[in-house]
Amino acid sequence: MSILVDLNTKLIVQGVGKTGEFHTDKSIAYGTNTVGAVHPSKAGTTIVFEGKTDHSGVPGRGDTYRVEVPVFATVRDAVAATGANASAVYVPPPFAADAIMEAAESGIDLIVAITEGVPVADMVKAKRYMEGMTTRLVGPNCPGVITPGECKIGIMPGYIHRKGRIGVISRSGTLTYEAVHQLTLLGLGQTTAVGIGGDPVNGTNFVDVLRKFNDDPETEGVVMIGEIGGTAEEEAAEFVAAEMRKPVAGFIAGTTAPPGKRMGHAGAIISGGKGTAAAKIAAMREAGIVVAETPSDVGKAMVEALR
Repeated sequence: MSILVDLNTKLIVQGVGKTGEFHTDKSIAYGTNTVGAVHPSKAGTTIVFEGKTDHSGVPGRGDTYRVEVPVFATVRDAVAATGANASAVYVPPPFAADAIMEAAESGIDLIVAITEGVPVADMVKAKRYMEGMTTRLVGPNCPGVITPGECKIGIMPGYIHRKGRIGVISRSGTLTYEAVHQLTLLGLGQTTAVGIGGDPVNGTNFVDVLRKFNDDPETEGVVMIGEIGGTAEEEAAEFVAAEMRKPVAGFIAGTTAPPGKRMGHAGAIISGGKGTAAAKIAAMREAGIVVAETPSDVGKAMVEALR
């Protein structure tokens, strides 16, 4: 099994400019069922994607692919015509929150917002708008979600993933790839890898994903990658201590970051004495999480946690 995305996922893409087209092509090459795109100025046209299938991620699905993706003016039109249940957002930052709200209003099940640099005030508005809705938002400013061999939504390299038994959840895009690659080399593989993004206001947090992995019968352990800033990791540690039935390994990035200095993106900042790496590591260890000392030790930490 998996969480969030699988072979039944029917994807539409919001924002098919240069970046959106590039990553949509990679997702289609991986085998993701991409059924439509949304771009008001291109509505009524068709975008053709063709090339060689990514055999490393999706074995046995043919040597080449050619997919014609229809473009719609609105998400509602796309959902009505295709039955899409997921959306990938590559819309530029000033308009990304509106795109997220449009997708939520259409009743789509999952929105994966890849866009980086969405204004915090816009995301506050979007989160308030989505309160009470069943739509799940992952991101913004995230690498995406992938269930190996089934569905890839986002910008992660598909070839490093392998179907397996470990769930991955991470605030850091690059460290998501590092953890996944180590798990692949160790023969553990992944059930699903979820990049939740590092922005201070996002849609899905550690606890949301931990809960889903906890309920997934094929996920035997979880790797959790955090970083400085906020209290998300401490809250996750509380959940692990109270409810998690599966071993968890983790890593916190930013141990050498000076207080008050923004590191990388808006979420990675220590302020008011909170959000330090030391506090997060202490909370995680107290909850029984095996914490890796360096990024290169994440896979080994997972092996230790599984014993």
